[in-house]
Amino acid sequence: MSWEEWARHDAVALAGRVRAGEISAAELAAQAAAGIALLNPSLGAVVEVFDDVVADPLRDGMNAQGCFAGVPYLMKDLGPTLRGRLQEMGSRLMRGNRAAADSHLTGRIRQAGLNIIGRTTTPEFGCCSSAENPEVYVTRNPWNLGYTTNGSSAGTAAMVAAGVLPLSHATDGGGSIRIPAGACGNLGLKPSRGVFSIAPHASDLTGLVSIQGCHSRTVRDTAAFVDHCRGGAPGEFMPYWMPAEPYSDLIRRDPGRLRIALSHEWGDYRATPHFVRELERIGRLLESLGHHVEWALPAVDFRAAFAAQTTCYISNFAQTVANLIAPLGLERPPEDQVEPINIRIWEAGRNISYTERARMQTVFNTTSRAFGAFFEEWDIILTPITALPTPVLGTTEYLTISDNPSVLDWFGNLWKNFAYTPLANLCGIPGLSMPLGWQESGLPLGIQAQAKQGNDGLLLQLAAQIERALEGRWNDGKKPGVHVTQG
Repeated sequence: MSWEEWARHDAVALAGRVRAGEISAAELAAQAAAGIALLNPSLGAVVEVFDDVVADPLRDGMNAQGCFAGVPYLMKDLGPTLRGRLQEMGSRLMRGNRAAADSHLTGRIRQAGLNIIGRTTTPEFGCCSSAENPEVYVTRNPWNLGYTTNGSSAGTAAMVAAGVLPLSHATDGGGSIRIPAGACGNLGLKPSRGVFSIAPHASDLTGLVSIQGCHSRTVRDTAAFVDHCRGGAPGEFMPYWMPAEPYSDLIRRDPGRLRIALSHEWGDYRATPHFVRELERIGRLLESLGHHVEWALPAVDFRAAFAAQTTCYISNFAQTVANLIAPLGLERPPEDQVEPINIRIWEAGRNISYTERARMQTVFNTTSRAFGAFFEEWDIILTPITALPTPVLGTTEYLTISDNPSVLDWFGNLWKNFAYTPLANLCGIPGLSMPLGWQESGLPLGIQAQAKQGNDGLLLQLAAQIERALEGRWNDGKKPGVHVTQG
């Protein structure tokens, strides 16, 4: 295909052409690999291309009869493992680390007919807002190469936005699907808890603040991905639920008249005036579609909620680091191989007590109940995806290469910008970033919709209604300057 033709296809459309015999899965993989070769020198978004799978899409067990019929797909270098493949997690410490087996979700992705052709960039262990350590790699925003993509699903955000492929893997422990989607002009759904399995790992409720998902450019691609990749593995410690009907069917109908709350005052955190105006503008768009829109906010103790979330992150990441260094025979993370903030997180969290975790769990409970009560009255709450503009590259205060001596201060600084996404992880509720707004820098601004637990389908229904109203022209139909169609 020409690149213009390629960029007009979403994953569902590409799969349709494969099933019609117009193109093969190998040809799709070759074109995606060519797009990576063309743009990755500028974007720094792909760590590795699996040349053997590009040549033979069936090599690793992809189901050619699956929904996506061999559409090429990139896996974030974090989370689900690929048997025999490197997984280095953005870390010098993990260079050369190979997975012994596929994760459960990897199997579901292959069964859905997605051809995993490589891996995308992430900050070290997924723990910061940008894949930006010059000693590892620097991932750049295709809308303006002087800016970050945000993170931690950095490479996925850049590759999907640049038109290299229509669908790619992402993970979200506090906004890592939604925030980079918002800065790069993609759709990014963080689903509810109990949708995607992370088996065989993290059989612990607080471990499930981190959720799997994808970036896409169309609602139907995201819906199809969730429909065909969801579900629990044997031995899950919690239920994995199914909706009443597939989302691919649900999104064909508009939702009824919704009660939609707008908010940018999230405890101590406020969005910039420009972001507030963009939120209000999208609120008027939703009113024009027949929905009731007004300002409202859950009755949440936001200070307590963010403190509990911080405790969760520190203790979880500390154990992640501990579990990675133990097989290497190390007593502490080496300073020449692990980034400074991640070492400080390990130091702060390795001895957190059960009592502290129990207090954290109590706040998780009260916060979740407060959001639950709010969603008895409101269907959706809408916020900007971030409170502050996307940082330029080299803004180290948000990075784990920061020299900030205080972990608590470092996390507190994160919340000033990335305030609106983490509590959805704490509560297990869905959040969707939609490419509807613009930053003063010219970068996209995602507008986030959140709903009660299990109402993922309603978010996709609303997004599909908006997509139809816009005639499919997310980002006002604009493309980033670095894009496959630009050569």
